[in-house]
Amino acid sequence: MTSHQYDPTFTDRVVDAMGPKTNPRLRQLMSGLIRHIHDFARENELTVDEWMQGVQMINWAGQMSDAKRNEGQLLCDVIGLESLVDEITYKVASEADAPTATAILGPFFRADTLVRQNGDSIVVTAADNGEMVFMQGQVIDYKTKKPIPGAIVEVWQASTNGLYEQQDSNQIEHNLRGKFTTDEDGRYWFYCLRPTPYPVPNDGPAGKLLELMDRHPYRPAHIHIFATHDGYKPLVTQIFDRKDPYLTNDSVFAVKDSLIVDFIPREGDPKASLELTYDVKLVARDS
Repeated sequence: MTSHQYDPTFTDRVVDAMGPKTNPRLRQLMSGLIRHIHDFARENELTVDEWMQGVQMINWAGQMSDAKRNEGQLLCDVIGLESLVDEITYKVASEADAPTATAILGPFFRADTLVRQNGDSIVVTAADNGEMVFMQGQVIDYKTKKPIPGAIVEVWQASTNGLYEQQDSNQIEHNLRGKFTTDEDGRYWFYCLRPTPYPVPNDGPAGKLLELMDRHPYRPAHIHIFATHDGYKPLVTQIFDRKDPYLTNDSVFAVKDSLIVDFIPREGDPKASLELTYDVKLVARDS
């Protein structure tokens, strides 16, 4: 007769407690989650004190989260979960004519970003030692290669002090953010900063977890892009500076080779010493 250290029927009884009206996909997800987390607890002989520390960390993330910062998402980021889910959701081919690769949304997205005009600067609060960039590109249909007029290109980035505007009382609200609409040729253009690397903030559970795991907190220099159009699937991505030292060890594992870009010198523009051309390739909704 086999002896069990723990009740061998317990997990099955928890899973089977779901009623017949449970959505099939929810049943699949919850069954997997319950079985994996129960196995994790048994395999590691999780104690009540350790479990409670985990609960407190999750609670802390919830208490810190609001419309300007998603600490729960950041907690998922530092263990690679959001990047893994992004990879699973958007399987992108490596060919040159593939759609623009996706990347994680990140915890500092704001749904209320201001609409700006093409040619505007998103740099409202001056940045110490900041290098100005003229950024431009086209939004195109990745299959037909035709431009997409009326697409919304939303961008946001941290300042040179490593802080997004909602983290920094010295920055004007919506600094380094903007929504731009492509013209009849699918073009967008604006001024921004050359991005700089910055650490995951250490004032919350995500930063604390990185410290406990003895990991560095740095993200490579990047600019967030969220591109949308009614006839196309929305695209969330980030672009990364090729010269950044953290490209190979991003603290949230979001770098993809196809998202690495080069900033080049710009001549004859008193507003910017660098420029970047970046085209965004969208996938039609019916693809």
